[in-house]
Amino acid sequence: MIDSSGAHPKADLHRYLKDAREALLWKLEGLCEYDVRRPLTPTGTNLLGLVKHLAGVELGYLGDVFARPSGIPLPWVADGAEPNADMWATAEESRAFVVDLYRRAWAHADATIDALPLETVGTVPWWPPERREITLHHAVVRVIADAQRHAGHADILRELIDGSVGMREDNPALPETDAAWWRSHHARLERTAREA
Repeated sequence: MIDSSGAHPKADLHRYLKDAREALLWKLEGLCEYDVRRPLTPTGTNLLGLVKHLAGVELGYLGDVFARPSGIPLPWVADGAEPNADMWATAEESRAFVVDLYRRAWAHADATIDALPLETVGTVPWWPPERREITLHHAVVRVIADAQRHAGHADILRELIDGSVGMREDNPALPETDAAWWRSHHARLERTAREA
């Protein structure tokens, strides 16, 4: 389908999803096992947990919801699983395991996106009955929103860990300045906050 501007909505949506995925995985690069697992907020938010969580999101919304189960076991989202178990990796779940899981989720989700029209209706069993039916278009937007939200979390976590910033390696999405400028900027914001 092509809209009135000549764009392909499915391709546009898919590109934004792929950008969010890659941005999130880029935040893991160059970090040790401790730092990718390290809880940096009072609720335990950590980089590897964000990746694990999003693997489940993609497999659910862009697989199970459209009667396309992946067959990939996710015990951390099963009935009776420990609360929040999808938001952190156990010692037995290596970084390689979690990243591979996420890439397998991508492949499964991509196959769903490729195979079905955006108007296809699916059922979200974990939503209230009156809202359970959604289109693939809605599901893809939902997954993009979640992926971008968590990529933003990852930006902040990575900056807290080692000061690395940016949207992608080739796109920092920040003004070109030096460390002294950022220190001065930070001090100015701190002064402003105290004055307010």
